[in-house]
Amino acid sequence: MNNSQYTPEEPISSIATALAPAALGIVRVSGKDCITLVSRVFSSPKRLLEAAGNTIVYGWIKDGDALVDEVMVAVYRAPKSFTGEDMCEIFCHGGPAVVTAVQTLMLKSGFRQAERGEYTFRAYINGKTDLTKAEAVKEIIDSHTDASRGRAAGRLAGSLYEEIDSIKKLIIDTLAAIEVEIEYPEDEETIADAFDSSDIKAARDRLQELVDSWKGEKLYQDGARVVLCGRTNAGKSSLFNAILKEERAIVSDIEGTTRDFLESWASFDGIPVRLFDTAGLRETEDVIEAQGVEITKNLSTDADVVLYLVDSNTGLTEDDALFLENCKEPLLLVWTKSDVSGFMACDKALCLKNGESLEGKIPEYRGQVSISSKKGSGFDALYKAVKSILTSGLSTERSQAGLGSERQKEAVAEALECVEHALVSAADNYTLDAVVQDLEDCLDALGVVTGDVTPDDVLGSIFANFCVGK
Repeated sequence: MNNSQYTPEEPISSIATALAPAALGIVRVSGKDCITLVSRVFSSPKRLLEAAGNTIVYGWIKDGDALVDEVMVAVYRAPKSFTGEDMCEIFCHGGPAVVTAVQTLMLKSGFRQAERGEYTFRAYINGKTDLTKAEAVKEIIDSHTDASRGRAAGRLAGSLYEEIDSIKKLIIDTLAAIEVEIEYPEDEETIADAFDSSDIKAARDRLQELVDSWKGEKLYQDGARVVLCGRTNAGKSSLFNAILKEERAIVSDIEGTTRDFLESWASFDGIPVRLFDTAGLRETEDVIEAQGVEITKNLSTDADVVLYLVDSNTGLTEDDALFLENCKEPLLLVWTKSDVSGFMACDKALCLKNGESLEGKIPEYRGQVSISSKKGSGFDALYKAVKSILTSGLSTERSQAGLGSERQKEAVAEALECVEHALVSAADNYTLDAVVQDLEDCLDALGVVTGDVTPDDVLGSIFANFCVGK
């Protein structure tokens, strides 16, 4: 949104639900005199104007004498509302034509169309939320799994804000002690002896934990690319359907049935995954199928994890070995149709039919599992194995808050750098003023995280990515 053209308290309106057939649709309004403006197109204006905050009034939305829709209007009085202003939410029937008609009437009645994220922006400037909570709103909307939603919900509840505030207190307490020392100097032998640095060191460690948390949080937000590869009839489409619990891909015994890739979001033990079903790998004279095979190879090179499927009844072939030995991405070998063969992956040597071993020849080999798409067995082991690969080396299991955006990560990293420099300055016997400057710079960087110190262009980029009704 364009903050330079923003007018505080100007009455705004927008559709807050998807324009699709549904039981209910919501039109949200906020700003000065918004309740009065709605009352002018409401069948019982006096009841609406006299309604207490956090109550609902029944009636009709009317365009002159014409009835538009039977509605319920929720009334929120400032400052006890999401935006901190007077607000109404009009609950109408969920047909796109009905919701659009109500919104059009609002715009004719004196409201301006809300910009993207403007309601949350108003909540921010009115002190109802900080930037960490505001960004968490969009995280929740965009989340693909319960785990990613839960992490965002923690930030929305204030976990990150509280952690940042606690770290700021450590810095402020140290600054206060240094200021006393500057005013009333003693005869310490060095600058380092002039104050207790334990709080700064504690702040440094906690800031480092926050910086380390970002890669793990980013994985839960953005997800990972997992590509199903293998020869024709290895069971890729069956596995794709079984994971999604719907018949998305055509399954057939005829080789070459899948010619193009399919993709869908799925949850692998809480991690959001873009799962790709691809054409079977084989030499073919069919031009279209050959293009599908080439696409499979290209997708695999961009994968975070390649699941290479092998029919446990036929075992590994030289064609499989050719792909496996050239795969540079993390690769998990998946033995399929275990219900037919009765075999377990751990009993199967990593070797070809002719006895040639592939041990040590697959660059990014990360183990093997066996599954049956027909019976649904082995899936827990598959999900856990993929999660282990994706989270290797990442900080994903924490007791404290994690960062929710690249912007937050950059600001916290800057704060960490300032704290580390303050400790070096003290150890190298710089003046106390130099240490104070580093710590004040740290507080400014942390203020950027929560929005206490944030340029307008940053605010614009944050809220411009929200949907219109939020």
